[in-house]
Amino acid sequence: MDWKIFGTVFATVFLAELGDKTQLATMTFAANGQVSKWTIFVGSAAALVVSSAIGVIAGQAITTVISEKVLHWAAGIGFIAIGIWTLLKS
Repeated sequence: MDWKIFGTVFATVFLAELGDKTQLATMTFAANGQVSKWTIFVGSAAALVVSSAIGVIAGQAITTVISEKVLHWAAGIGFIAIGIWTLLKS
């Protein structure tokens, strides 16, 4: 296992998920006092694992058609565009 890549992916995903809609939805479910917190945790964790697996599979498939460099540029431009749109929207 490449621990440097592992650490980079973990930190990036962890920071990206903090305070996003997924975490807020999970907190909303957890606020219900009649629901098992373990059920919410396992359901939320399973959803993140499955969505990450889809990301890995899609990324692998896309790089057979598009170069990794182009994919990095497209992702960067996409994030910048979303940021600009968010600023202009408010």
